[in-house]
Amino acid sequence: MMQVWHGLTDWLDRRRAMAGQSIGLVPTMGALHRGHASLVERCRTENDITVVSIFVNPSQFNNAKDLERYPRSLESDLEILKNIGVDDVLAPPASELYPNGYRFRIEPDTSADIGTLMEGAYRPGSLHGVMTIVLKLLNLVGPDRAYFGEKDYQQLRTIRELVQDFFISTEIIACPTVRESSGLAMSSRNMLLSDGARRTAASLFRALTSAADSKEAREILEKQGFAVDYVDEHWGRRFAAASLQGVRLIDNVPLPGTTSGPD
Repeated sequence: MMQVWHGLTDWLDRRRAMAGQSIGLVPTMGALHRGHASLVERCRTENDITVVSIFVNPSQFNNAKDLERYPRSLESDLEILKNIGVDDVLAPPASELYPNGYRFRIEPDTSADIGTLMEGAYRPGSLHGVMTIVLKLLNLVGPDRAYFGEKDYQQLRTIRELVQDFFISTEIIACPTVRESSGLAMSSRNMLLSDGARRTAASLFRALTSAADSKEAREILEKQGFAVDYVDEHWGRRFAAASLQGVRLIDNVPLPGTTSGPD
């Protein structure tokens, strides 16, 4: 029977009772979709206990309006997780995860590419917030494995490096991006798009896969009405971040002839 934990004191009592069992963690910000479900399903096959966290992390938003607008659907999220066999859901308020505010945070070295490229450049502080909350969750859950989707590829690489540099024993598992039939990457933000914009949003994937280079991909997106932050190539992949109807979407694909995954 699935249990939901809002207080960390009760959660830590529950965590101690899991001793001797393998634990998998799927960190989420809620507004769950089929992509999240795929992470949970893999987690369940590889661990005795599956824990899902739901927390809209304020420290990774560099725009207060974006944080306010971010979709929240806790009741329906819990129903989804119950139906796919999750054991425990950790859903604490910010006052539990940041009891002293944002006094301490993890920051990437400003000379390190991963902290200054793409999301690091266009969303200042967001990677700091991601690393900080992931470190908190790994400490609270102590999972053997934690599961992340490749859609947030730069975030995935950052977390991999964080775990390595801080000698954390959790194995970080990369899972393929799940897409709608149009090619649009599954994202909680998709629900903020109108039906017409959602159809247009599929152009993001098509531009990344069909363009000869990043410049051409940017031109395709701008002609479709996107406000483009970047189209760039790193680590054997092509990345883009672009907004439609004020909704910021990101995606990435392997470059032709490569099968790159996170290092």
